[in-house]
Amino acid sequence: MTSPVTGPDPLAPRLPSPLQEVRDERFARYGLRLLLKRDDLIHPELIGNKWRKLVPNIEAARGRALVTFGGAYSNHLRATAAAGRLLGLPVIGVVRGQELAGRPLNPSLSRCAADGMRLHFVDRSTYRRKAEPETLAAILRQAGAEEAYVVPEGGSNAEAVRGCRALGAELRGRAEVVAVACGTGGTLAGLAAGLAAPQRALGVPVLKGGFLEAEVQALQERAFGARTGSWSLDDRFHFGGYARTTPELEAFATDFEDRHGLPVERLYVAKLLYGLVSLAGEGAFTRGTTIAAVVTGRPFP
Repeated sequence: MTSPVTGPDPLAPRLPSPLQEVRDERFARYGLRLLLKRDDLIHPELIGNKWRKLVPNIEAARGRALVTFGGAYSNHLRATAAAGRLLGLPVIGVVRGQELAGRPLNPSLSRCAADGMRLHFVDRSTYRRKAEPETLAAILRQAGAEEAYVVPEGGSNAEAVRGCRALGAELRGRAEVVAVACGTGGTLAGLAAGLAAPQRALGVPVLKGGFLEAEVQALQERAFGARTGSWSLDDRFHFGGYARTTPELEAFATDFEDRHGLPVERLYVAKLLYGLVSLAGEGAFTRGTTIAAVVTGRPFP
């Protein structure tokens, strides 16, 4: 990709990402195999689906400043800030919620600021209307970003969805079911398009609300012209919503780490794995099925 930085490409990925089998009796007792698609190893700073979604948008920006959106603990903001630092691109993060005067930034936003991201806070009411053209124009004007390239919240747009199609292509013939945790739905939309029949994709939303099916279909229509591939959602495993966890989920993630020696990111990956263990116990998968779980992130320090 083209970059203002000379020398080796600082966003060069490790692709295809590794596919690792884990032996777990919670699957084996039902005649199931579990594979982990280690997208968390693609790049040391643009982890997993963040690399797959951001790089096509950076290429589309053609050297312009980037402006994007997220909550106070957004992994997407952190990844965008890191990309800006690595490429020498100016980046502006529009943060949901008002800045508290005199209060220090949380660790996530502190990392964004340290990477050079300029933070612009907007109230929650305005943030909810950010997709409206007039509201978006006002936000960009107030942030001094009228000429910037806009990357949507979570990085999910047609460019990102087309970028995530390669994830599905890497998994063709490797598993009957490919599962991924979903925030804005862009990774699932691209993943499903890249798989080959009769493979199917399963999305596990980490937000509650049951709205994501329409969002994923709309993303596919913008990227490919129609709903594409075989995919479905199971929205029972959000544990209260985005950035929410419970002692039960924490205990599950710690146990998985102890069993397999792998770090488990709590807000997405833990919910995905918990959901798959639950579905296996419910008999949701036919005996002999191989399931690939996409590891889209890892715990931040």
